[in-house]
Amino acid sequence: MGKGVKAAVIGGVFAVMVGGAGYGAYNIVSALSGDGGTSGVAAEKNSGPPGRDEVEETTAKFFAAWEKGEAATAASYTNNDAAAEQLLTAFGDDAHITDVKITPGAASGTTVPYKVQAKVAYDGKSKPLSYSGKLKVVRGLTTGRPLVDWQPSVVHPGLKKDDTLVTEQSASPPIEAVGRDGSVLTKEKYPSLSPVLDALRDKYGEQSGGSPGVELVVRHTGGSAPDTPLLTLAEGKPGRLTTTISPSAQSAAEKAVKRFAQSSVVAVKPSTGEVLAVANNRTDGFNAAFEGQAAPGSTMKIITAAMLIDNGVTSMNGPAPCPADAVWQGQKFENITDMRPNESATLANSFMRSCNTAFIKLIDEKPLTDASLTQEAEQRFGLGQDDWKTGIASFDGSVPEVSGPDRAAGAIGQGQVQMSPLNMASVTATAITGTFRQPYLVSPELDDRQLAQAQGLKGSTAAQLKQMMRLTATQGTAQEAMAGLGGDIGAKTGSAEVDGNAKSNSWFTGFRDDIAAAAMTEQGGHGGDAAGPIVAAVLRTGG
Repeated sequence: MGKGVKAAVIGGVFAVMVGGAGYGAYNIVSALSGDGGTSGVAAEKNSGPPGRDEVEETTAKFFAAWEKGEAATAASYTNNDAAAEQLLTAFGDDAHITDVKITPGAASGTTVPYKVQAKVAYDGKSKPLSYSGKLKVVRGLTTGRPLVDWQPSVVHPGLKKDDTLVTEQSASPPIEAVGRDGSVLTKEKYPSLSPVLDALRDKYGEQSGGSPGVELVVRHTGGSAPDTPLLTLAEGKPGRLTTTISPSAQSAAEKAVKRFAQSSVVAVKPSTGEVLAVANNRTDGFNAAFEGQAAPGSTMKIITAAMLIDNGVTSMNGPAPCPADAVWQGQKFENITDMRPNESATLANSFMRSCNTAFIKLIDEKPLTDASLTQEAEQRFGLGQDDWKTGIASFDGSVPEVSGPDRAAGAIGQGQVQMSPLNMASVTATAITGTFRQPYLVSPELDDRQLAQAQGLKGSTAAQLKQMMRLTATQGTAQEAMAGLGGDIGAKTGSAEVDGNAKSNSWFTGFRDDIAAAAMTEQGGHGGDAAGPIVAAVLRTGG
């Protein structure tokens, strides 16, 4: 790292999530206070933001050295010369990018946009490359020099921390992924499938009968994610890969998530476990629909209700009083502000109104223990055992055995409980069929994967859960979002509070006939506000 560079750890947009840039706590190296630079000495130490002339002079020198392929010289005009030199060297040596011409645009303060035009040449093949970028000029605290604030995105907007550029024969042959109807799934037609298609190519390219081409790619840290292709110099022969995706459901999912920032949705076929749609609208490109880890709010009450029924604590028409507040081991829990208490409420009534206190009151009943919710999630719903094999990377959910206030919080989908939209779509599928069928995107017959197994639910438990979800969709908190949907419908809303966020995360899961879907929108408010309309739009397609 360059001289004087300060590393700042910045919490993710979604504080309780992990597993992808922007979807959890992650580190961004920021060198705002660093000086870097090994050439030139400031006559005197300046302070304050760099002026217009300084910005123009610094960027001109940086661009000139970059164009000439002088990585060390260009890096000396940044505040992280070591990291800059390494990536700029790779730009020429590993990515084989030559004939570089950089055209700066009009500066906005200390931010300068620019266009890069170059050529990628490898093994006798070449193609032009062009893209736009931007950088910021800051003042080094040690010397007062104006310096380019170094980020990997300065070299290419597709680069993040520890990424690099490489041009070579593709690591995996290209694939022609097709949906369940045989139609081709492309990034152009289904943009949010981009990380899914890259992951499928990385895993199944060689098995699909294709041959690799030559590409310029973004290579991610330590091979933790598949390469991201940027430019194809020589076409490979694509192999054909059949997926479970329903083009109609996928199209609806793509359109629905665009309505709300930082949203993800998954749809599955309850009778088989096949994934019908997966879509994300995120700024970080992370497949949060499959890999996200977040507190699911009151959608968790599906599992909690199953636990109460299976353990004989109560039943759909049995008692589940809904007081204004409930205290569990010294921690006070309340309902949403406009919910009227109902001391004579049944479980169905408290479920469809999403009464927190009713569920917290009941988890103290015998024979329930600290392990009961974990056992229900793992044994009945197939969650939390790290054995799902969907065809690409996915999260299995987590319902850890806890005591104290977290036990109560977990019953209403807070505390240490973590889920993804994929997990909650599966929970709904299990709840309405009584059978756990592990979701999958590619047939396990292709590579002899062993899908996860679970005991599933008693028929009477599943029947009660399905009826309570029907009531929620037609008379309860999901009524507005599900309005106008025909067929056999049911749903459950959820909102999950996250420390530091002004609004809760919006969760919603529902079913219509043989399709189940779940969605999450960061800071989307109540479940029916954002996630609800997304799920309803997907369910409307009927799979």
